[in-house]
Amino acid sequence: MRILKFLAVIVIALAVALVGLMILFPLPSEHFAARSHRLPPDRDGPLAQAILPTTERHPGETGIRPLADGRGAFAARAILAREAVSSIDAQYYIWQDDTTGLLLLDELRAAAARGVRVRLLVDDNGIPGLDPLLAELDAMPSAEVRIFNPFALRNPKLLSYAFAFSRLNRRMHNKSMTVDGVATILGGRNIGDIYFGYGEGTHYFDVDVIGVGPIVGDVAASFDAYWNSDAVWAADKLLTPAGTPSIAALAAEARDTAIGAGYRDAIRDSLLIKAMESRDLQFEWGTAVLYVDDPLKGFGQVADDRLVNEGLLALTADVDTSLDLVSAYFIPGDRGTEVLTSLARQGVRVRVLTNALESTDVMPVHAGYVAYRQDLVDSGVELLELRSMREEHVARSLPEILAGSASGLHAKVFGFDGKRVFVGSYNLDPRSARLNTEMGVLIDSPTMAASLAAQLDAPGFAYRVGLDDKGHLDWTETLPDGTTRTYDADPRTSLFQRLMVHVVGWLPVEWML
Repeated sequence: MRILKFLAVIVIALAVALVGLMILFPLPSEHFAARSHRLPPDRDGPLAQAILPTTERHPGETGIRPLADGRGAFAARAILAREAVSSIDAQYYIWQDDTTGLLLLDELRAAAARGVRVRLLVDDNGIPGLDPLLAELDAMPSAEVRIFNPFALRNPKLLSYAFAFSRLNRRMHNKSMTVDGVATILGGRNIGDIYFGYGEGTHYFDVDVIGVGPIVGDVAASFDAYWNSDAVWAADKLLTPAGTPSIAALAAEARDTAIGAGYRDAIRDSLLIKAMESRDLQFEWGTAVLYVDDPLKGFGQVADDRLVNEGLLALTADVDTSLDLVSAYFIPGDRGTEVLTSLARQGVRVRVLTNALESTDVMPVHAGYVAYRQDLVDSGVELLELRSMREEHVARSLPEILAGSASGLHAKVFGFDGKRVFVGSYNLDPRSARLNTEMGVLIDSPTMAASLAAQLDAPGFAYRVGLDDKGHLDWTETLPDGTTRTYDADPRTSLFQRLMVHVVGWLPVEWML
């Protein structure tokens, strides 16, 4: 009896503490001082001079240029920021305070210092340690920072989950950067070394594209919808005003490191800047459709039929011959599994590339995926699981899309019938479907679709999940000499790792993975 009373007292005390935290740390009643909107495209700056001549030769069409590798993707953002003369609108889920994060934040600072209007929208879950630097940028006359679905308690932020979990569990996963109203970068990459590096260390395969033409206006309109929505708050309502300016100093230190020197070289050697200088920017031209969630999805206030998830599912109804899916985090659920298995049984070639257990950075997601793996393979879906390449230094790429050795997969790329490609932030999992806001672009690009298909045909970078003669799953690895090795359990993992996957798989948490 005493134990029950003691537990009751503890529960009551915790409840009172949580209510107290809710009262002490409310979100500001005012979101921001005023709405603002995209500026008209600048037609006189160096970026416009390099891009507009080629867009004028393709009226009504969108031009897409895949970013070849991580450092190239970093260099593209830095170059566009340096060329900006009127506006930069950037929207990111994660912005890290590491080498590339500091360097790109300094590019925004430098642009604002020369009078470019900079609007930076970040998700509050992905900016640990950046509060003072974001406050410094926000204090500049030409810059403004807003924060999506913020934590009212700034330190320790994670304590906010205890009294506002249902709200804070929904995040803005979008990634885009639009410059001067004439070029935009969008795709799967956040801002940080792990997304831009290759060679030694932990980093990801990922995908971005540069878009010009009508898609730029679509992305800009989407940015405005987020920027002015009730899901965001101005940084000055939440962050302590900046003290001594430090962005430039920290970036200078980062620039002088060995890693920073590599990124300086990436900018200097970028094919993009050479093409801009020679007015010879090459794009693949066609139609492009932006898929983007309403920002109020972040508060659970959007009808299902308006979600990116539903739009992408509708695309599968028109598939005739092939569906290639690259998804870093893959939990198809009952509905997705039914769609994929039905297509496979109808004779459509369905291939899925996701992380193997050895390469994933989110084990619970892999646990969710495992529940559907057998049914997918039984139906004829071809499952590929990316091998971990932490110790390798050879180039592994989706031609013109992915490049460099990597630890794991972060890309989200879908190919439809070898004709169209979707590139964006959307993973095939419940979190992307229902909790996080997402965006991406569907491109008429036989070139990118063929490149994606060709790389999935290559045997060396992934295990092919199949069936043994008893109908049990096995994993086949193709070795450099062309021979194969077969495993009867998740390759290069321990019994404890596999046991943990099964234990997590029993928990009722799939809805939030």
